Amino acid sequence: MSPQLKKIASNEKLPSEVDVVVIGGGIIGAAATYFMSKQGYKVALIEKGLVGCEQSSRNWGWCRQQNRDERELPTSGLSMRLWDEMSRDIGFDLGFRRCGLRYATDDPKQLAQWDSWRDLAKQYGVNTVMLNAKEANEMIPAKGRTWIGGVHSIDDGKGEPAIAAPMIAEGARALGATIHQNCAARGLDIKNGKVEGVITEKGTIKTSKVLCAAGAWASAFCRHHGISFPQASVRQTAFRTKPITNIGEAIYTSNVALTRRLDGSYTVAISGTALLEFTPQGIRYAKPFMPMFMQRLKAVQVNIGSSFFKGPEAFNSWTNDGISPFEKIRILDPAPVKSNLRKTMETVKALFPALAEMEMAESWGSYVDCTPDAIPVISPIDQIDGFFLAAGTSAHGFGLGPGLANVAADMVLGNTPAIDASSYHLSRLLDGSKIRVGAI
Repeated sequence: MSPQLKKIASNEKLPSEVDVVVIGGGIIGAAATYFMSKQGYKVALIEKGLVGCEQSSRNWGWCRQQNRDERELPTSGLSMRLWDEMSRDIGFDLGFRRCGLRYATDDPKQLAQWDSWRDLAKQYGVNTVMLNAKEANEMIPAKGRTWIGGVHSIDDGKGEPAIAAPMIAEGARALGATIHQNCAARGLDIKNGKVEGVITEKGTIKTSKVLCAAGAWASAFCRHHGISFPQASVRQTAFRTKPITNIGEAIYTSNVALTRRLDGSYTVAISGTALLEFTPQGIRYAKPFMPMFMQRLKAVQVNIGSSFFKGPEAFNSWTNDGISPFEKIRILDPAPVKSNLRKTMETVKALFPALAEMEMAESWGSYVDCTPDAIPVISPIDQIDGFFLAAGTSAHGFGLGPGLANVAADMVLGNTPAIDASSYHLSRLLDGSKIRVGAI
């Protein structure tokens, strides 16, 4: 867990009954709680560990429309508007800044992909500019590399992962929501196919509506109730530097990505790489994931580790009156891959001489929950009346979080979402349709 994570207090008393229970205190769970509370509903947010403690505080913090798959573009535009509104209305600094994102590459294929995406961008009003070689090298000067071009996504920006979800949750509490940390949801109380409550380790909360926004744990929770949700978690590594010279707010190159934090440090990661661990859940859903892994095989390493035996993708079985896997692992905190840390540090120092004295302040691993097509699932669960799912954000969850949460909140409350959310329905992954892998 990042020592920078903003820790918030829990409400002491578990409510006996609420309108909605949200399971999972990441960016989507916190924001959905906020949006529903804002409409006057009584909402309880329950989190097995701490709000924002897993992937929502371990990502790059990018909030972008650039290079999105078309199915995500309406949500990305909505999210950018909501980031602005929440930053204004909640009363806490979420770290959101429309600083623009800068991309540079020396790969002709990648540059051609960015260029072809502009036609799509125009349809959705995305303010993006292609950079020629001279402009790219001026914006992102690098030693020993000559960029052939790049992109400047002018209106995109960044948030602060360590504080965003906790502060959004506090915004929801100010509107009447209650927050319950170190309180795992063991299962649903279901009668005649309808939700009647959530059974937690601290007692049962009566409710007729439940939103599962449990990140990497969502598939295991769904499976406990006989619901199939194809999900795979890929392990990523990143680190934060000590405060250092500012070379740009948000930079992407073919090798590394850097995001400047409010305290003058950088979050740094290797671009486009991940580790896929061999697990029972991975075996169960290997077939639907094959198209994505084949398409991105060069960027994905595969091995077997401790996650085969414990964690969200292990073989898990429990009863609602017994200890669940969610209580056994309060915070999913995988170790960073040391070889990746060394490689990333060496690459950054070689590329950017201004960062030659860069020192690592902390490093971490994380599990990014993915779907077979790399598009989120925001959907009612047809088999259980009153149960909804918001997960599988495929490394896009932080920036898209407010928009996805807003759509999920409207679904739960029976409102018409602000955008067409049909592309996010769970059925697309289960009805035999051809998997169309989305953009990274």
